[in-house]
Amino acid sequence: MATQTMPVEAEVHDVFPINGTDYVELWVGNAKQAAHYYQSAFGFQLVGYRGPETGTRDRASYLLQQNKIRLVLTTALFPTGEIAAHVAKHGDGVRDLAMWVDDARDAYSKAVERGAEAVHEPRVLRDDAGEVVIAAIRTYGDTIHSLVERRNYNGFFMPGFVEKKPHYQPESVGLKYVDHCVGNVELGKMNVWVEFYSRVMGFRNLITFDDEDINTEYSSLMSKVMSNGNERIKFPINEPALGKKKSQIEEYLDYYGGPGVQHMALETDDIVHTVSALQDRGVEFMKAPASYYADLQQRVGRIDEDLETLQDLGILVDRDPDGYLLQIFTRNLQDRPTLFVEIIQRKGARSFGKGNFRALFEAIEREQALRGNL
Repeated sequence: MATQTMPVEAEVHDVFPINGTDYVELWVGNAKQAAHYYQSAFGFQLVGYRGPETGTRDRASYLLQQNKIRLVLTTALFPTGEIAAHVAKHGDGVRDLAMWVDDARDAYSKAVERGAEAVHEPRVLRDDAGEVVIAAIRTYGDTIHSLVERRNYNGFFMPGFVEKKPHYQPESVGLKYVDHCVGNVELGKMNVWVEFYSRVMGFRNLITFDDEDINTEYSSLMSKVMSNGNERIKFPINEPALGKKKSQIEEYLDYYGGPGVQHMALETDDIVHTVSALQDRGVEFMKAPASYYADLQQRVGRIDEDLETLQDLGILVDRDPDGYLLQIFTRNLQDRPTLFVEIIQRKGARSFGKGNFRALFEAIEREQALRGNL
């Protein structure tokens, strides 16, 4: 049986303190153009840059920010090297889920002692505003976690970046912070990575979903949500389950070339405003059929939002013992059917929309069928 919510009280076993998501870095084919897309479509501000003009010779990086969300979009400047190889294999995708820690040296040492594979030892980046210490470890596929320490730094983002204040200043759509980031892994590997986060970082299994929870006529998946003690970091891990046809997870693995980040969930305080603004800017969303809304009130109880508005926008609703949530998922952000974004608003709920899984899965399968992959 699947567990829908974590216990009200759970003992915290964090191996090292994590204050939250520091940034998410995507390695992309053309960072300049990608940065413009995330500005114009999602309301991010371009606030920083790193590249040849700032002393970095092999890459260019654009720092985008909206409230507490920081995206770093990085591209290779030469046809060889790890960034170019990553993009050739995966397309545009998430390379780094960076975490803000109190002490990067201590966090790195403890993680490696518990079996994490090192990407690089702690490095000290300095400028006139102080120093940032960064170490990195590997997780599933070619994804990494940077461990970022900022306690002795009073400057802009980190050494190596310069501030940018372009004339183009798109209005925010109301995105606040990263709620969770979902990883897709191969069949039989979900528990391997669940154990990794438990052993290396002391995370706990917040919620478990099995193939009876997440399924359609054709396919299914299993998922476990790992979280640190303060729940500022939440990593659902998905793996495919056996079904009649190829699941969305298998399709992702085929096109991405292995495990990786499937989607980022970005939180808002007003999902109706946010989704309306995103649609006006050309962002496309996966939609549930009209039948989903026919008995929504009976399924989720009283909510504050107007049901007709939610249906017009395609916003899904689910309730757990702590409250309810509203969520919607964009279509894929690039031509490969890999990375997409979830927009989520929590009104007390701590879960992840179990009641919406079937509607979401069927929407994704309709997209798969159009691609000839179902």
